[in-house]
Amino acid sequence: MDNSRRRFLGVAGGLAGACVFVDTLRVAQAMDMPMAMPMKQRMAMPALAAPNVPLVNPVTMAKFVDALPVPPIAVPTGKRAHAAFGGRQLPLYRMPMRAFSARVHRDLPPTPQWGYAGSTPGPTIVTRRGEPVLVEWANELPARHFLPIDHGIHGAEKSKPDVRTITHVHGARVSAPNDGWPEDWYVPGKSLTALYPGDQDATTLWYHDHAMGITRLNIYAGLFGSFHVHDDDEQALGLPSGEFDIPLMLYDRLLAKSGKLYYPVSDDPEAPWVSECRGDAVLCNGKLYPYLEVEPRRYRLRLINAANTSFFNLSLSHGKPFQQIGSDQGLLAAPTDRLSIELYPAERAEVIVDFSAYAGQSVQLRHQADGIVEFRVRAKGRRDTSVVPAALRQVQRIDPSTAVQDRVLALGEQDDSGGNPMTMLLDGKMWSDPISEKPKKGTVETWTFVNVTGDAHPIHLHLVRFQVLERRPFDLFAWNARKELKFTGPSIPPAAHEAGWKDTVRCDPGMVTRIITRFDGEPGKYVWHCHYLEHEDNEMMRPYELVG
Repeated sequence: MDNSRRRFLGVAGGLAGACVFVDTLRVAQAMDMPMAMPMKQRMAMPALAAPNVPLVNPVTMAKFVDALPVPPIAVPTGKRAHAAFGGRQLPLYRMPMRAFSARVHRDLPPTPQWGYAGSTPGPTIVTRRGEPVLVEWANELPARHFLPIDHGIHGAEKSKPDVRTITHVHGARVSAPNDGWPEDWYVPGKSLTALYPGDQDATTLWYHDHAMGITRLNIYAGLFGSFHVHDDDEQALGLPSGEFDIPLMLYDRLLAKSGKLYYPVSDDPEAPWVSECRGDAVLCNGKLYPYLEVEPRRYRLRLINAANTSFFNLSLSHGKPFQQIGSDQGLLAAPTDRLSIELYPAERAEVIVDFSAYAGQSVQLRHQADGIVEFRVRAKGRRDTSVVPAALRQVQRIDPSTAVQDRVLALGEQDDSGGNPMTMLLDGKMWSDPISEKPKKGTVETWTFVNVTGDAHPIHLHLVRFQVLERRPFDLFAWNARKELKFTGPSIPPAAHEAGWKDTVRCDPGMVTRIITRFDGEPGKYVWHCHYLEHEDNEMMRPYELVG
């Protein structure tokens, strides 16, 4: 992790020095923000508790002894008529959420988890543009949660059931009733059927739980999977496909020696929330240090960051570059070679890796300098007919002069007297405050995120795709004193890999990050939020309303 961006406080003892939490520079106290307190009226943030169970030190585990699981492709269970399409029969998928146990490593006992269709990640849903599908998300989980709920967080009060879920397909262009509104959760024994019209370009999406106040726990438990959209233009390019097109869902966990997941908590049992959760075991598709046998040919790998808080700095051994062909919301205009790829939570990158020069050898996918997946290249393989064209898809830039409004939105937090974060906020507002962002359907807006915290926040807007315009350093003191945006350096345009369509953007500390989007879609209420799940669960999420 880049220590110039963050300072770290190592967690002592039972974490074996491998789990780290941010000890950030807290500056939001100087902001002129309403000082509403969370449900428990906390005056000070509790300290991080030492783990109450012995934890695994992943450094001591044997590497590359388990085969990488490739999630199965989901199969429709039938068809169902839908009024929005004139009673047409649409494919219906059923995705039950279930408790299960599975080994994440050969030398560990089975780990109790929750997953769609009883696996983590869940099955991959594959669709095509213009072919709508229905998905029944069925809650078949136990009645009690196995991870620590903080009942002082809004939406997680003791009056709420322990176990509740609502699924959001991250990046999907859907109507509000099908988007996974955080308060539309339902309990075990219930289900919800959502419509996904397929009205978007080919891209890598992913689905995950979005229940108010416990999203971080439900995703940590394993409730996520990938969702791929294809279209005719993309498939005409001749990119690697079928068994050579593989999702790699990356996430970190803390593992007890008993095999159980350990979720970090504060030392106050009545207020267990912690501001960030970072594990020391990096899993890929449900395994720690897996290997994958590949042929000496091109592969399309869909890299997805499904972690609660951690970002991944990915590279390949042998100094081999990735060819990145896509970002969050689809193909880039052209492939771009990258020696490393940094992915913040919820971000995606589609890459081509050509193993043809490594027949009979191995290539590692690394996070920082540590190998996390080993690709074992066979000596021989089938003929590779795939190609990577020099041009992929036209990405027409949105003209900033067409924007009807520029919304200036602060990313901040409320701290205790020791500078410890108690509540994370968007523009100084709580979830329950009146809706302040009401864009009109079909209009273009720029959103300017002013980050006054010490964290880099990945900000996600539901429904829409957007383009990154720039990042620029600003004078924090001028902002705090007068809410004046006084820039202290030149505008930094997006690099080639960020010049396509996005739905999640990294907002660096001490920087202004500007995006531009056209608010197409069906009118209704949607949300925007930080995709650090601990932040999202503690007020760093706001509703917005698309007005017809």
